[in-house]
Formats: sequence, C-alpha cells, structure tokens
Amino acid sequence: MKIAFSPCPNDTFIFHAWVHGLIPGAPELDVRYADIDITNGLAANPGGPDVLKISYAALPYVLSEYALLPSGGALGRGCGPLVLTADGTTDPAYLSGRRVAVPSERSTAYLLFRLWAAQNVPGGVGEIVVMPFDQIMPAVRDGKIDAGLVIHEARFTYQNYDLKLMTDLGSWWESDTGLPIPLGAIIARRNLDAHALAGWARASVEYAWAHPDESREYVMAHAQEMDPDVAAQHIDLYVNEFSAHLGDDGYGAITALLGRAMKEGLVPEFDLNLLRI
Repeated sequence: MKIAFSPCPNDTFIFHAWVHGLIPGAPELDVRYADIDITNGLAANPGGPDVLKISYAALPYVLSEYALLPSGGALGRGCGPLVLTADGTTDPAYLSGRRVAVPSERSTAYLLFRLWAAQNVPGGVGEIVVMPFDQIMPAVRDGKIDAGLVIHEARFTYQNYDLKLMTDLGSWWESDTGLPIPLGAIIARRNLDAHALAGWARASVEYAWAHPDESREYVMAHAQEMDPDVAAQHIDLYVNEFSAHLGDDGYGAITALLGRAMKEGLVPEFDLNLLRI
C-alpha cells in the first residue's frame, strides 16, 4: 500500500510501528516522505498514493476521491502557526501591502492566516510568497521578506534567528472558537476500507505511546538534522488525543474551520457530512 507523509517527528513517530510491520494484520507500506506542500499536490493527482497526510485546508479539494480518517492526523491546542517579523512589531496593520512568506497556499496555516488577516489587516496583505518552511525564517531575518508564517518546530527555534512574534494564530483561533486547531489530515482513497485503515493508524499511535524508545532512531533519521530535544518537543505537542481519534471536539474544529472558509469563499463548497466515514 502506497502512503505519503512528512519526515517530521510527529508523522514518523505515529507511523513507525505500521511502517516496521508491528501492527498485526496491517498491510505493508511503501512510504514516500514529502513535505506537506508536496503531499497536498499528490492528493490532487489521479495517480496519488492510497493513504497520505495533507493539510486540512486542502481537504475540500479532494473529498470526492479521498475519505478523512479519524486517526493518525494532527490537531491540537497551543500548537498553531506563528506570524514572525524581524523588527518586533505586534501591530497587524504593519502587514498591509507587505510581502509575507507562507509554506503552502493550501496549508491550514495559510488558511488560518487568511481568516485572521481578513479581520485584522486593513486593506489586506501585499504579496504572498510560497517557499519551503525551512527557508522562511532566514528570509525574514535577512530582510528578503517582511514577515513569515511558520509551522512545526519553528515555534521552538525562531528566537535563534532573532525574530519576533507578531501573533500566534493558534491562540487567536482557540480564543475565537474554543476549539483545537486542525492542522494535518490523514486521508485514504474511497475504494479502500477506511474503517480498517483508521484502526491500523490508531494502533500505530498507541504502539508509539506504549514503546516511545523504539521509534527514536527512525524519527531522528528523518528529522532533517533536528536537535533531539526539539524533536521530542515536536512529538509532545503534535501527537495527542486527536491523533488517536478525532472525537467530537476534533470533528467540531474541522467543521468550524472549513465551514468558515467556505463562507468566506476560501475553499470550494462541499457537503460537511463527507467529513465522517
């Protein structure tokens, strides 16, 4: 079975057991490791993988072909994307007409940013520049970009680039809705047994929690030279109860985000009932 997910510690931690044949009855996986912007594109490709991790912002574009699995993804609290600048301003009006780097135009981070900017940036942002997330902070530091939207471990390391926090979009979303932040979704082709796949994904999460040391070598082998302590923080933040199962709060958060995005015309319209298998 072909699967694609990122090399980030939360994904490798979650899928370690399944990838290594430790989940009884689960099919063998042929893994492609790719950043979220690439997997978002793979999901839109007719020859895309059977199972993959994408941004929730990309989900409305592929729901006719893929079903959302309730296990294996990333939602949470206190783990939202950050808007960073080099000069320390906290006034969102600073972004009016300026250049902002984002990791993907179909990322949940960018969708949250657009919803926030619509409320807080008079006249709107100027130019949006898409670049790999690991290049964003150096570009802001070096003055090539006025502000950057960052994700993943950048929330632990941005001070190393002498950057300052303008706003935490996760805190904004949580205060606005009271719900967790939907970040990454696990999806599977609709001709597959989604319930079985969700069960194997959940079993892989639970195995990772029960045997945290077993996945360490695998996680660090794909962690792009990340410090082990940062990798551990990354896992602690992004692998949580919603990774095991979305539950009512998880589904509520996804419905709120994508429902609001549909209302604003930021994603295609779709039947919200398609979110549940």
